[in-house]
Amino acid sequence: MIDRTSEIERILEQRVMVLDGAWGSMLQSYNLSEAEFRGDRFADHALDVQGCIDLLVLTQPDIVEDVQRQYLDAGADILETNTFTANQYGLAEYDLQEHVYEINREAATIARRIADEYTDGNPGKPRFVAGVLGPLNKMLSLSPDVGDPGYREVTFDEVVAAYTECARALLDGGAQILLVETIYDTLNGKAALYAIETLFEEMQVRVPVMASFTVVDMSGRNLSGQTPEAFYASATHAPLLSVGINCSLGSDEMRTFLAGLASVSSHFVSVHPNAGLPNEFGEYDETSEHMSANLKEFVESGYANIVGSCCGSTPEHTKAIVDAVGGLNPRQRPEGNSNTILSGLELMEIRPDSNFINIGERANITGSARFRRLIKTGKYEEALAVSRLQVEDGAQILDINMDEGMLDSEEAITRYLKLVASEPDISLVPIMVDSSKFSVIEAGLKCLQGKGIVNSISLKEGEEPFRQQAKTIRRYGAAVVVMAFDEEGQADTVERKIAICQRSYRILVDEIGFPPQDIIFDPNIFAIATGIEEHNNYAVDFIEAAKILKVQFPKSHISGGVSNVSFSFRGNDAVREAIHSVFLYHAVRAGMDMGIVNAGQLGVYADIDPALRDAVEDVVLNNDANATDQLLALADTVRGVSKERIVDDEWRKLPVNERLS
Repeated sequence: MIDRTSEIERILEQRVMVLDGAWGSMLQSYNLSEAEFRGDRFADHALDVQGCIDLLVLTQPDIVEDVQRQYLDAGADILETNTFTANQYGLAEYDLQEHVYEINREAATIARRIADEYTDGNPGKPRFVAGVLGPLNKMLSLSPDVGDPGYREVTFDEVVAAYTECARALLDGGAQILLVETIYDTLNGKAALYAIETLFEEMQVRVPVMASFTVVDMSGRNLSGQTPEAFYASATHAPLLSVGINCSLGSDEMRTFLAGLASVSSHFVSVHPNAGLPNEFGEYDETSEHMSANLKEFVESGYANIVGSCCGSTPEHTKAIVDAVGGLNPRQRPEGNSNTILSGLELMEIRPDSNFINIGERANITGSARFRRLIKTGKYEEALAVSRLQVEDGAQILDINMDEGMLDSEEAITRYLKLVASEPDISLVPIMVDSSKFSVIEAGLKCLQGKGIVNSISLKEGEEPFRQQAKTIRRYGAAVVVMAFDEEGQADTVERKIAICQRSYRILVDEIGFPPQDIIFDPNIFAIATGIEEHNNYAVDFIEAAKILKVQFPKSHISGGVSNVSFSFRGNDAVREAIHSVFLYHAVRAGMDMGIVNAGQLGVYADIDPALRDAVEDVVLNNDANATDQLLALADTVRGVSKERIVDDEWRKLPVNERLS
């Protein structure tokens, strides 16, 4: 199979390409009977199949071909396959799941034969076949049971398997593009992209991939709650030809959301709206003139490179669109954004001028006694309050850790993250999946619809495991924390911290293809003031390493577990908070731009009592050989209570009418 990505990209740089229109409404217009849907082959099938339009590629291929010829005659450049619901879950409703591969392959074969015929007839206007991977009728991000928000009907691996079967058949049938469209659950979409990339590697082929999001209403989000901009961060780890928006809305309603997506996209952008919103009879009223005028304006405004139409449209819409955008200059792709972009339900962009990023640490079974108690006693929903409080206190990213010897950590992180996904006030922010076990990390990544962070990988086991883990993380679409840890152990000097980070960076960027902005170095924050002389310079070593790393790798980030530095003063929260504030004051100035902290306990450097601040500064900066003894003497006089506040969440258990009153 020939990869025609370069050819398609050249065309898109020169002109707007037009996608075909609706399939369902077109095929329904033939008013086929149950017997005609069945054909001879399925005459004795146990279930009714009328309405299963995917089946028509087997039972009524002439009608499918007729529709495709109408769209090509109207001027469409890209012809979609009739496979919108041709997956094992969609076809299972008709007990036709055994025919998934055959239907997809045959749909691609029919479309490819016709497209090639039109291309041969007019080589100056090549036609391309997009193998359609539509949405499933099951979601990975949300539960179908309002009484059990942690329940899912399917697993990530099952969704990957379903999309793999479809994509393989489409490629075998000759599809030149794969179009993952109407993504109403971003995690389902990520599973589709994971399946495609894995399949490309297996088959040693590659075709362009388009990913198209759907905004379900005027809130500007898909059904799983993401904005188009957040979706962009979630999906573009895959080498996509384009990102776009389709379905649900008419062209009038879609403009604002398309503009938002185009504003963040360094990819080509596609749009194919419905022919308006359904009227009271479920029909679509947006005329071809109205839609084509809107799409022309989208192109003129620099929002789109590929335009088409979705539900309720006809070849008449396609012809009007072709006429409207012909001769227009296409949207020019901006240079790739070198800033780090992450996402929960919304986009998070980390710019050079961004303030320090707080990564909430309390949803950590090893670091929070309260969280550990709730998880170990199975009170997962109550444990959500810990994460919610971190977000309310200013955490911009949430670190989740379930490493505990007596706990099934994979099951625990899966269960907790599914519950987090059901809470918009928590899942608003990106998630950091934190574990020393890669199997737990992978289990967590399978639950994230947003673009999260893995904490962490290292060269501890050598380069080959490091490479494999990095490739896996990249395929799931996450950024990564790299520990300064190699085969000889954790780096505790500036020189070793730098050397290990340099070595890791070369593998990640030069070999794996990781974007530099998706790499976060953790040069190891160790406890100071322990009474052991060799530990006295640990904070200084971290600060110096951060300064050097930021100069050498300006697009990457520096992070660490801040509470580690004060571990020798556990039990004295006032001193610990002062140490954290002083350490961060100097580390941030050196280049540390994010850190795992208790967002509710971060004090302000200038507000620390001067005597305590001076004593802490001497310890942090190793200014005085007697600094530890001096701080210990002062510590007994400044013992205080933690700033951590406890929020009463009992109101959440009340009936809805009482919660709103």
